[in-house]
Amino acid sequence: MIVQTPVIEPAAFEEGTGWAIKPEGACREDRCVPLPEDPAARRDLRVLAERLGMPLVQDEAAGLWALGPEAGGRALTSAVAPELVLPDWQGKEFRLSALRGQKVLLVAWASW
Repeated sequence: MIVQTPVIEPAAFEEGTGWAIKPEGACREDRCVPLPEDPAARRDLRVLAERLGMPLVQDEAAGLWALGPEAGGRALTSAVAPELVLPDWQGKEFRLSALRGQKVLLVAWASW
């Protein structure tokens, strides 16, 4: 879910994540996670992401926030990829870190 502000309307949050903001907290199916009583905190993606274990990253230059899916406690601690070294199409060594500072889309494919 990509948004332009870390403050979100409950209906938009539910549509994007499946979590409904109710008086008892954020609820999905038969689970509810308690949220602060403060109505402003209940609309703050930083609070919601922390409580629900969802990764949240900000691209300041673009003015965007990206909220990822539930990670079951395995959320990314940063949006920095680990070093990756693979041969390029000519067989030369290519390091992912050579692209640091640029936006990168990694596409993986497997035949199975």
